[in-house]
Amino acid sequence: MAQRTCVLNVVALSPNLIGDATPRLRDFARKVGGVRTLRPPLPAVTCTSQSTMLTGLSPSEHGIVGNGWHDRSLGEVQFWKQSNRLVTGEKVWETARRIDPRFTCANAFWWYAMHASTNAMVTPRPIYKADGRKIPDCLTNPSGLRDELQARLGRFPLFKFWGPTADIESTDWIALAAAEFVERAAHDLVLVYLPHLDYALQKVGPAHPSIRDELREIDRVVGFLLDRCAKAGVRPLIVSEYGIVPVRDAVWLNRVLRDAGYLAVRLEDGLEVLDLEHSKAFAVADHQVAHVSVRDSADLAAVESILAKTDGVERTLSGDARAAVGLQHARAGDIVCVSAVDRWFAYGWWQDDRLAPDFARTVDIHRKPGYDPCELFFDPKLVWPKGRAMRKLLLRKLGFRTTLDVIPLDASLVRGSHGRVDVPRGFDPVLIGELPDPFLEQELPMACVRDAILAATLGRSHGRELESHLGASTRALLRGVRG
Repeated sequence: MAQRTCVLNVVALSPNLIGDATPRLRDFARKVGGVRTLRPPLPAVTCTSQSTMLTGLSPSEHGIVGNGWHDRSLGEVQFWKQSNRLVTGEKVWETARRIDPRFTCANAFWWYAMHASTNAMVTPRPIYKADGRKIPDCLTNPSGLRDELQARLGRFPLFKFWGPTADIESTDWIALAAAEFVERAAHDLVLVYLPHLDYALQKVGPAHPSIRDELREIDRVVGFLLDRCAKAGVRPLIVSEYGIVPVRDAVWLNRVLRDAGYLAVRLEDGLEVLDLEHSKAFAVADHQVAHVSVRDSADLAAVESILAKTDGVERTLSGDARAAVGLQHARAGDIVCVSAVDRWFAYGWWQDDRLAPDFARTVDIHRKPGYDPCELFFDPKLVWPKGRAMRKLLLRKLGFRTTLDVIPLDASLVRGSHGRVDVPRGFDPVLIGELPDPFLEQELPMACVRDAILAATLGRSHGRELESHLGASTRALLRGVRG
């Protein structure tokens, strides 16, 4: 029989944040033997880190090279897709079922929840109306769970999950939904995504005085779930995908490529749009890592030379060097750029803000060909931006089409980022929980999280059988322990 386990993904939690402001996290860590750190894959971003934790594989193997990538067959950049079928490799709950066919798993907001083989899930999924409105909602399996959850908890607060109004409300909602999986459904494994800390750290940086209040908020939510786990006899594990480091400004790779004659734009209604069809090279920016597509291999060396000399680029990876870091995959850029530790990559290509495309000033995670943390801010240049947003939302309700253009273009507002593997001490992602050898090492490869979950859930009842299913990273650790 499996030991029921709940994995709390406290996004952006790092050892330097655990202390007086987080008494529940601090006390839990002391109880289970301390905080272990994880060495994430490159890039250390949500989709890649989660896929590595759940499959035990590298991005070269599971195929998730970032939160988004250039889909060469479509000729488009795809960001924040949700289908689990994009992730190659056996997931931890599928391995567990091969060992114990009765094993069940529920997913509360870990990414790639759609079309997955979990027994239950809830994930954000807004309703997009034909008149341009975006209505907060969620998707569940079974489908009827959506109505049950929203009847008890209210409509999922999508605009508190991402955007300039993001706050603890969305994380509270997710925790309450997850408690349903822990207490009522009695799944063997429950995966819970708690994003709140991530947003605050990106906005103001980890050293800002306001972070103590945000830490207290996430600690309260974690404490609530720890109490629910204790009541239900569920073993908690706490992980994070990355730590947030302080940054001072962005690097605009697409502007560099445009100045060098490799990136093309076209005018649409007087505004500059990235012309992928005629661009010889362009960058898909994703926090502190960027995937650069180069159309003609004859240009590869010249493009890499330009990027390597760009201020704020610490290193470039192509060919064997790209393969060596686990990014040998068709979705990966021909060149992978890693920023300096105090910089990050912005996606934009325009030199004059008056020519930026209309979606640049909106929350539009699917149309932008890169990640944009400026979506966490209201434009400080606007007079009463919240009022502007309210007025435009009212116009939409009245049937008028209008753009919610309240997002700034000033990348210097962003004060925290992530994506690098090598970060200053104390900024690493964490693993906290009661675990056996070989998971007692101070630092573990993130790929070991899959096997740590298997050990927590099935270790007592299927110990010998479990060993044959362990991944390469864990087997290497075992050799070290036994040797």
